[in-house]
Amino acid sequence: MRQTGHNCKYISIMTKSPKNLPEPLDVIAVGAHPDDVEIACGGTLAQLVRQGYRVGIVDLTDGEPTPGSAGPHIRLAEAQQAAEILGVQVRQTLELTNRRLFDDFDSRVALAKVFRRYRPRIVMGIADKTPLASPDHWQAMQITDAAVFYSRLTKWDDQFEGWPPHIISKQVWYPLGISNLKLPTGGHHFVMDISTTFSIKLQAVRAYQTQFPPAKERVFGLLESQNRFYGAAAGFESGELFISNNPLGMVDLVKTLIPD
Repeated sequence: MRQTGHNCKYISIMTKSPKNLPEPLDVIAVGAHPDDVEIACGGTLAQLVRQGYRVGIVDLTDGEPTPGSAGPHIRLAEAQQAAEILGVQVRQTLELTNRRLFDDFDSRVALAKVFRRYRPRIVMGIADKTPLASPDHWQAMQITDAAVFYSRLTKWDDQFEGWPPHIISKQVWYPLGISNLKLPTGGHHFVMDISTTFSIKLQAVRAYQTQFPPAKERVFGLLESQNRFYGAAAGFESGELFISNNPLGMVDLVKTLIPD
């Protein structure tokens, strides 16, 4: 495994004993490649860190090869910088293969081991296919869904090298496309207010200079339009959209619908 962040921890899930379990994370966000999570929910992750929660990012691949990068070390350095900007406590890059990412047993187990070690309460994953973009995103969604289930299974210790089972309380999904300004169908939508962390999100995305050189500056206009759209739909300046498999309840109708 690789280290990707000044404040991020080196992870070796192959050799550590369950007795050495680290402090648990509150939230883990999973992406297929470095920059997926920043684009879709970087503002939310930065906000969670500000609120005192422990947050992690798992990239299933290193995103290489890619046209603008000289190699994996460059992309991983960009991921390190983005993690520092967001302030997340842990970032891990799995050794799955970019462009050949498939939902298979080994990929599911590799991610489930991370969940078992870091014991998140909430997992965020990619919501759907991304037409005209990488098919890895769709595979990452299926891998994440399966790993959430595998994380809690008992009587299967030989597959997880002794890491104890862990039940993840909630799973939510984030749409990844940055040019799609419509609400996805299915599920229960909610919007996180990122009005105070939107600028941090943009800084984190800009850390990927190999992926977003000056010639792709229009991407940031699209990203801003999307976040403004989602935010306006919920009464915020900027927002990020998520999908839940169950309705979110409330105890104060007025304060929830008309926040101070």
